[in-house]
Amino acid sequence: MSAIVAMFDPTPHDLSLDVVGSFRDIARDAWNACARPAVTAGAAAAGSVPADDELFPAYEQTADNPFVSHEFLSALEQSGSAVAGTGWAGLHLIAKDGGGTIVGAVPAYLKGHSRGEYVFDQGWADAYAAAGGRYYPKLQVAVPFTPCTGPRLLVRPGHDAPAVRRLLAAGLAELAQQTGASSVHVTFPTGREWTELGTEGWLTRTDRQFQWLNRGYGTFDAFLDDLAARKRKAIRRERREALAAGIEIHRLTGPDLTEAVWDAFFACYIDTGSRKWGRPYLTRDFFSLVSERMADKIVLAMARRAGRWIAGALNFVGSDTLYGRHWGATEHHPFLHFELCYYQALDAAIERGLDRVEAGAQGEHKLARGYLPVPTYSAHLILDPGLRRGVANYLARERAYVAEMGRDLLASAPFRKGQPEDGDL
Repeated sequence: MSAIVAMFDPTPHDLSLDVVGSFRDIARDAWNACARPAVTAGAAAAGSVPADDELFPAYEQTADNPFVSHEFLSALEQSGSAVAGTGWAGLHLIAKDGGGTIVGAVPAYLKGHSRGEYVFDQGWADAYAAAGGRYYPKLQVAVPFTPCTGPRLLVRPGHDAPAVRRLLAAGLAELAQQTGASSVHVTFPTGREWTELGTEGWLTRTDRQFQWLNRGYGTFDAFLDDLAARKRKAIRRERREALAAGIEIHRLTGPDLTEAVWDAFFACYIDTGSRKWGRPYLTRDFFSLVSERMADKIVLAMARRAGRWIAGALNFVGSDTLYGRHWGATEHHPFLHFELCYYQALDAAIERGLDRVEAGAQGEHKLARGYLPVPTYSAHLILDPGLRRGVANYLARERAYVAEMGRDLLASAPFRKGQPEDGDL
């Protein structure tokens, strides 16, 4: 696609914007230079939001978020998982300086549906259609099928990051106009990006996920010691019963991730995904490609019984976070899901000295297992004024509900009285 004709002036630092449809046409190192910035202080510390705003998380961004890397995103594309044929047509926004160096980037997709996003707007689409509008196509800024917080408006270090992000946001608005999209949706951005987009007039949305926060635990037992006695005993019982049928657990990474292992995991993923959703999103080729490109950032917890792999949980590793992503099983055993997806993730995070575990979307059952409610964000630019007013009114009510829900959930945390303190979130 030709360069965007920007509707704003002046352009900071003489930057230009282009749209690229495929990661094949974006140099890996140039993309990753924007996708993996150094850790910076959170926006609350910088004073851009009130320090006592309970919706603002205590972290902004990891220095190495695996999902916005060129390796991960290109594997989604090359494997046929996130392509135009599955409803994810790449329209990635690139900012370049006068010398042609990429200084900003956005993973963006033109979509004709709302599947695989985990921030639900189907009700908006239905209401707009009932009023005679056309909601699709829409422009989606996201990592496909990945409800994990991370940067979305990527900036190469050494540049004026807020100015480049403003340019990218304005470019998204212009791109929506050029493509006939009804709206732009930035899902699971960092708190700083969410705040800045809200300042630029985007509608802001909140939700909650359950994440485990490492309070300096040296062992899993040290974590258990922080829990109320009843919860501690329940977890120990679950871990025993998960292995009662002679099941062995193996955590695999790096060269352990053979094609035979991926065949076994994919069989588990397809079996469980087909029963839950009807059609799993990821192809078999995706797992081979992502393993080839970033095996050292993968922790695959696999269960074996009678010499055969029967279940598995896939995790990715960032610089301070372990991200739980996909799970599947070909045999059902009590508590095996909890063991693989939650307790093995905690074990791996403690072993690696990581600060947190993000265990994916939904699931209030995670609370009893030490995962606490943490805010997540999205920002929405809706072009039709009538639809925008209706969505804005809805979001104001929803944000109040989400905040109240978060406080109620936190009050039910399984930790001993006085732990953890609210300030830890």
